Amino acid sequence: MPYQSKERLTLSRRFLEPTNATHRQYEALRAYYVEGLTSVEAARRFGYTPGSFRVLAHQFSRSSERSFFLPSERETKPHSKRQRLRDRVVALRKQNLSVHDISRTISYDGHPISPATVSAVLKKEGFAALPRRLDEERPEDVRPTVADVADVRQLDLTPRQFGTKFGGLFLFVPWLVSAKLDMILARVGLAESKMIPAGCAIRSLLGLKLFGNARHNHVMSHVLDKPYASL
Repeated sequence: MPYQSKERLTLSRRFLEPTNATHRQYEALRAYYVEGLTSVEAARRFGYTPGSFRVLAHQFSRSSERSFFLPSERETKPHSKRQRLRDRVVALRKQNLSVHDISRTISYDGHPISPATVSAVLKKEGFAALPRRLDEERPEDVRPTVADVADVRQLDLTPRQFGTKFGGLFLFVPWLVSAKLDMILARVGLAESKMIPAGCAIRSLLGLKLFGNARHNHVMSHVLDKPYASL
């Protein structure tokens, strides 16, 4: 007999020779109701007396919804946060929302989730991408405030009051004046434009250093501050 046939025969005994009471009851009742064995034959095959098997069959007929199998871990375990989030993503896609709409909606509910994560969930769940929408079909979104274009000619020196976190930089103004940076830079020939003269560019970089900003490419959080913009 081929090896696979022997293995199949060995494993088949796991079904045909029950090792616990529930499995035994299931197989006996299945033989009686599905295979068509008589109650005597089913009782003999699975080790019941004819009388005890008739009682078992009678109890089953009165309560045929009884469960013979343990529920899966997923069925018994409360939904995890990840599963609830996945269910929310699927529910929103069924409303025909885009990846970005879903990300925005769930994030507004206090559960930040990136569009990339939403896309991965939908792909795993078998959803196809939505057709590309026109710009006028896209929902309004909260967009970041855009700073004015840097142009020294638009600098407003009208006396006024405003709050700033760069106030300490004004302590360096006397030194900046005495250093005569504009004269030095003109002699060096540093590249400049009418909108951004060399002196303004250097003072902006110097201002970041004086303020303690480690990298000049981290300037975006400061550009809307009026005193810093005036440097």
